[in-house]
Amino acid sequence: MDRSLPCHSTSRANARRLASASALVGLALAGVVGLGLPPSTVYAQQKPDASFQVPGRAPASFADIVDRVKPAVASIYVTNGGQPKTAQLPKGKSAPRDLFPGLPDDHPLNEFFKNLPKEWRDGPSLPRPSQAQGSGFVISPDGYLVTNNHVIDGGGKIQVSFDKDTKYDAELIGTDTRTDIALLKIKSSTPFPYVKFADNTPRVGDWVIAVGNPFGLGGTVTAGIVSAQGRDIGSGPYDYMQIDAAVNRGNSGGPTFNLDGDVVGVNTAIYSPSGGNVGIAFAIPAKTAADVVMQLKNSGSVNRGWLGVKIQNIDEDTAASLGLSEPKGALVTEVTTAGPAADAGLKNGDAILSVNGNTVADSRDLARQIAGFSPNTKVDVRILRGQKEQTLAIKLGKFPSGKELARVESGEPTPQQPQGTEMDQLGLTVAPGSGANKDGVIVTDVDNSSDAAQKGIKTGDVILEVGGLAVKNPEDLANGIKEAAKLGRKAVLVRVKSGEQTRFVAVQLKKS
Repeated sequence: MDRSLPCHSTSRANARRLASASALVGLALAGVVGLGLPPSTVYAQQKPDASFQVPGRAPASFADIVDRVKPAVASIYVTNGGQPKTAQLPKGKSAPRDLFPGLPDDHPLNEFFKNLPKEWRDGPSLPRPSQAQGSGFVISPDGYLVTNNHVIDGGGKIQVSFDKDTKYDAELIGTDTRTDIALLKIKSSTPFPYVKFADNTPRVGDWVIAVGNPFGLGGTVTAGIVSAQGRDIGSGPYDYMQIDAAVNRGNSGGPTFNLDGDVVGVNTAIYSPSGGNVGIAFAIPAKTAADVVMQLKNSGSVNRGWLGVKIQNIDEDTAASLGLSEPKGALVTEVTTAGPAADAGLKNGDAILSVNGNTVADSRDLARQIAGFSPNTKVDVRILRGQKEQTLAIKLGKFPSGKELARVESGEPTPQQPQGTEMDQLGLTVAPGSGANKDGVIVTDVDNSSDAAQKGIKTGDVILEVGGLAVKNPEDLANGIKEAAKLGRKAVLVRVKSGEQTRFVAVQLKKS
């Protein structure tokens, strides 16, 4: 027994030494994972194209994906207002010092003037240009860039920059207030890194990465997950994606990426009692943004179907009062005078149940369905009126702009649009100019498949010249096209005014 004790004791000591060694090894391994050694150490044996995501686990690092996508993300700077001008006092008022010209500096009244409010002491403040900031991302090598409409709304000069200090001027191609999307074009011939919209919708719980320009810091990367889909944030009929990646002021218009480096959303709003990040941010889903961007690129605007009604949801009590078995559909509360619905006989109190056989879930669903059709599309609208269901054939109108919609809903008459003349070889319809645009013809419609549309000519532009000759009316434009065709030209050069900017565009002629 005595001899067995040392042996037993030695065995236990060995076991303790082995356990200690195992613990040290375990701590060393834990140090590699927990302390996060430099990527060059962790990934030394990976192939260049190896995925950085461990299947079924959180990514080990976002560095690879950030390296790929960050060069395409831009900071946007928008200057509002003009240069400072000479200050003018309000009528009947003078600067205090001017009341006593030549007043000595040591005069007792100077102390009185020092205690006056600054606007009285120094006169009115000079108007200074202000600068707004936001984010955006390039979607093509030729410099088309997506951001939020509210980032550039009301702005003057627009500039963008990337990680370097170089700033590029950018022009506004088009905006869509309903989705808060704007499309810019960088004025440079330099090819730009770009990213693309994702084809698939991320699932709740998927990792996402937000890149943007919060608080003007530029090039900031945050990560999180998709918190929810289909959020209604009270901004029109479209749903938003909720993420918990840190998003702050200045991130507006920036992209949210998936782990493949594709854009799954455009960051547009946050929920925050404090004004800063609290982990609830909202992004326009990629599919919605991509559809809008395509229309903006082709025509400079988004054309949506318009029914011409005000609607509300049908709750359980309303459904019971109407005799519906379930609370679905949209209840018409007001029919716009002289709108498509009024022309088709839709009435206040009608319950809209389906459009072209597709069930209407609620008022937002109806708005989405109608907006998904092009103007002038004929749709079959199934309604419940009284106790009887019936179907109305309605030819949709074009969704009005904000000012037009306000005028229509207030009952004001719509200004008569000038009669258009089709220029088939250009893919344009034009009308005589008027007012400030009397020297030229106004573009009233653009064929989205035309070369003119591809080159950015849009509704509302004014054509001033064709082939070097002034255009006073549609006949001048038609004659210029005929002359170019007679000379065997494949394209005709037109001078176009868009807003305050004028440019030359060589438009390919369609073969007649």
